[in-house]
Amino acid sequence: MNYYIKNTQIVNEGHTIFADVCVIEGMIAKIIYENHHSLPGNFEVIDATGKVLIPGLIDEHVHFREPGMERKADLFFESHAAVAGGVTSFFDMPNTVPQTTTQELLQQKFDLAAEKSLANYSFYLGATNDNLDEVIKTDPKRVCGIKLFMGSSTGNMLVDQNETLVRLFKESPCLIAAHCEDETTIHANTVRCKDLVAKGEVIADASIHPFVRTMEACYRSSSKAVDMAEKFGARLHVLHVSTQKELSLFRKDIPLKDKKITAETCPHYLWFDEHDYERLGFAIKCNPAIKSHRDREALLHALRDGTIDTIGTDHAPHLKEEKFTGDYFTSKSGFPSIQHSLEVMVELVRQGWIDLPQLVQLMCHNPATLYRVDRRGFIREGYHADLVLLDLNSNEVISDEKEYAKCGWTPYNGLSTHARVTHTFVNGNLVYENGVFHDEYRGERVLFEE
Repeated sequence: MNYYIKNTQIVNEGHTIFADVCVIEGMIAKIIYENHHSLPGNFEVIDATGKVLIPGLIDEHVHFREPGMERKADLFFESHAAVAGGVTSFFDMPNTVPQTTTQELLQQKFDLAAEKSLANYSFYLGATNDNLDEVIKTDPKRVCGIKLFMGSSTGNMLVDQNETLVRLFKESPCLIAAHCEDETTIHANTVRCKDLVAKGEVIADASIHPFVRTMEACYRSSSKAVDMAEKFGARLHVLHVSTQKELSLFRKDIPLKDKKITAETCPHYLWFDEHDYERLGFAIKCNPAIKSHRDREALLHALRDGTIDTIGTDHAPHLKEEKFTGDYFTSKSGFPSIQHSLEVMVELVRQGWIDLPQLVQLMCHNPATLYRVDRRGFIREGYHADLVLLDLNSNEVISDEKEYAKCGWTPYNGLSTHARVTHTFVNGNLVYENGVFHDEYRGERVLFEE
């Protein structure tokens, strides 16, 4: 199907313009800036009066849990949540079962996504202390990056041998995306908190999380990763930055295309702070921990000045019984968020922290630039038609009942928002339209430029 999207307000590359967009065979064929009364060929016309058109979001940081943990999430359900939230491409993490640490297992995930995913996809290969030969085989034109856990992880995916780290930063053919928390610090803090709980001096609830996974744990690990990347000239992307102190590690005085060391944060670090643990409890327990209001405000300022380069969701679903049964030491870390990241970020636009072109920069353009994505992330002629129509005059209430992620709940339950995705196009296919999914379409493998 070819589409003609008319009467739309396009937010793209720092500008807001009124224009029509012509989509032919999955690509943006023409952006028309003047009234156009006759259309060549056969088009389905979509009247976008009163809406804005933005590029499809690229979420560089998700955990869709497949294979091995389909009881809580899978590629089919989570990609539905993604396109409902305006995300047209996602990059999925390797801590599945089995862990994605070989080229064979990596290809199996691509094969699964080709069968199940409504959105475009790529997958990280996971680094371990003993799989550098697999890492070196990775094709940077076909794989988004290498995931490095420099803090607590499942299985054997914590890379803590210095010799391995040196080789990884020297020889990785791809961008290294790093989870940075210092394992020694976290372990010592956990032992201390368990002792205090046993003595009855503190309660094992969610509020102790930022005292276990502290600012210092984040900074020690992030600064080590940055030092190694600088020494060996690696491309390093530090994921889910959650503290004010870490911001000093990143540059804001050069264009993104010239940066080799970059930073991501997530909507939950921009929306929640330590005061929300009393209200939401384990619902907002995640790694790294949501920290102080001072950290939150520093991160918000860093969106504006270019210190933070991208917004990823760290969408990480768990079942309700895994989150809300038991105490702090048994509750799982992580929560679903991909369906609501755009809505939450628009609320921050309404509060004046950033403007809409900056939001598009952080969630669409910058991930495409940083990861060197082939012809996605911008509204340009000759690019894939990954597009989102957004109603900014809506009155919505996020609720668990309307959650498309398989786990069926969200920490944003009850939040009133003013943005609603009405249409999502993936490769020119209308996959989501006013609450209705068109399941006959599938996304494509994202490719990259060297």
